[in-house]
Order: sequence, then C-alpha cells, then structure tokens
Amino acid sequence: MNNKKRTPIDEVRRLLSGIPSDPLAAVERLGEVRELIDTALNEAMAEATLEGASIRSVAVRAGLSPNAVPPRLARTSQLSSYTDSVGKVSSSSIERARYDSETGRPAPKEPMTFKPRRSN
Repeated sequence: MNNKKRTPIDEVRRLLSGIPSDPLAAVERLGEVRELIDTALNEAMAEATLEGASIRSVAVRAGLSPNAVPPRLARTSQLSSYTDSVGKVSSSSIERARYDSETGRPAPKEPMTFKPRRSN
C-alpha cells in the first residue's frame, strides 16, 4: 500500500487526465487545476527564497510583479509563520526563516509580531 502524500502537481496531473467534454464541467475542473497550480507555484517560490533567491528574481521567473510575491509567500507552509500583521512576508522575515532553516530551528508557532517589553 502506498501511503505517500499526493503533491499538488500529482493532483493536477490526475485532474487533467480526464477533462470533461461538458463546457461548464470543464470550467469547474480547470478552476480546480488553477488553484492547485497556484499552490504549487507559491510553495516553489517559498523554497527558492529560502535557498537564497531574491523576491525580485523569483517574481521575474514566475511572471509576477515583485509586489505580488510577499503575500503569496505568506500563504505557504514554509513561510506562513513569518508573516507580518498585514499578511505579507518581508525581506527581514525571509532572512530570519533562512537562518532558522540553516540552524535547524523550528519556525515560530505563531506569526511574528512586535511585543513591547513593558506597558506605559
């Protein structure tokens, strides 16, 4: 028995293998495929940034604007813990994620936020 988890790309292949002939059903199926491809693209972009690629270079390769990449990275399994309060991943949080990855430290359990040391 194969207990290997299916990746988004595996699921895309499965869905594309049988596109329905009914136009409305085909639209629905292709919408599902698009969502899975977006998820796979976001995860690949996160992996590339963790390996040292800049947001700008990742954006160029993905055909996106540089401003579109940080919120997409924030939705990934690898970088979601490093999001800021507006739902984006900043260059400083990517540096932190790289450091944590290189040293084997686990990602923060909740998104990073500023917490004052003392109240006034």
